[in-house]
Amino acid sequence: MRGAARPSSTRVEASLRCVSREAAFFDLDRTLMAGSSGMHFARAAYRTGMVNRSLLARWGIEHLRFRLRGSTDERTAQVLSQVKDLLAGVPERDIARMAPELLAGVLPRIYPRMLDEVRSHQDAGRATFIVSAAGNGLVEILAKVLAMDGGIGTRYEVADNGLLTGRIVEPFVYGAGKVTAMEDFASRHDIDLAESWAYSDSASDLPMLRAVGNPVAVNPDQELGAVAAADGWRVMRFERLGRRLAIAGATLVAGAVGGMGTLLASRRRRPRHPRPALRRR
Repeated sequence: MRGAARPSSTRVEASLRCVSREAAFFDLDRTLMAGSSGMHFARAAYRTGMVNRSLLARWGIEHLRFRLRGSTDERTAQVLSQVKDLLAGVPERDIARMAPELLAGVLPRIYPRMLDEVRSHQDAGRATFIVSAAGNGLVEILAKVLAMDGGIGTRYEVADNGLLTGRIVEPFVYGAGKVTAMEDFASRHDIDLAESWAYSDSASDLPMLRAVGNPVAVNPDQELGAVAAADGWRVMRFERLGRRLAIAGATLVAGAVGGMGTLLASRRRRPRHPRPALRRR
């Protein structure tokens, strides 16, 4: 067996020569972007036939919950189990080919204020990184497109025949696993975490936030908001969720699983009235 290729460190090391030992680490879902990158993966996988309508619908509902309430360890474990089963036996090449569609869905969801935050760190001479449970391929490509210094995502094992095994190359970049990945990365690139920043929305990322000297809560869930208030952390709030989000999300899910097709079919069954003939003058 071979693991998915490690991210090339050449570009990262070259860029870090010009910056301080401080860095800024950004969670992706609901922090750097609105919603979940996983939903965009689900849509792309559905179009390739990897995901059926039933699973897409369940993930769509989960996405709405995530937008409204954030993640939980239990739901994350459930989704991870489904993803691992889904990827087992899939050619690594097929996942790589989904990248353009994934980027097309994710890039419009990047928060402008968070992009400004990234730029402010870069202008101060700090390296900037995305740290996410999302697949390492997407995280690396997104970081490159956003002109950040690198991405740290979950890597999946690839067999010698080029097929994914469905197993993770540890650590799973979630919860305490993010800290493990960050510490390994920091040691290899001479980054001082005690002088660095971390941004996240969820209490599941408390290990990541507590691993740095400057934690920032972004659109925090209830538990993280309470911790941030008690510890005096900086808090950024700018996402407003309400009725329009729920309606838009429900419509999106319905369209993805064929609900819109039913609506169009019912319209086609309506009797058509012939257009009046145009009179010649």
